[in-house]
Amino acid sequence: MTCYETLFVVKPTLTEEEIASQIAKVKEVLAKEGAELLATDDMGMRKLAYTVAKSNRGYYTVLYFKADGNVIQELERNLRNNEEIIKFLTVKYSKQREIAQFDKLVAAANKGPKKEAKVEEAQEA
Repeated sequence: MTCYETLFVVKPTLTEEEIASQIAKVKEVLAKEGAELLATDDMGMRKLAYTVAKSNRGYYTVLYFKADGNVIQELERNLRNNEEIIKFLTVKYSKQREIAQFDKLVAAANKGPKKEAKVEEAQEA
């Protein structure tokens, strides 16, 4: 199995629940195809470098996973057919150095939500 990273951007006009359901749909495709999801990094709403589908902003999400090559074809077909996703990019990590960097990215993505949860708990106390 090879390491992959998929970044996709969801339309900014959707509600939080709709954005969460779009992310869940992409995760379901990966699960159905037998990919091993390692981490999810919700980057939030960000400004796009240029206008895409009449939008200047979008909700960015990055998925880190291990899968066989044929999974990517099915994943990208689903992303292409989903009208709520305005951009996507899949990166393959194959060389030893790239895989080491991939592991660092996965570790950072897994640490991210825990830090935020600790901050919220501290604010509530």
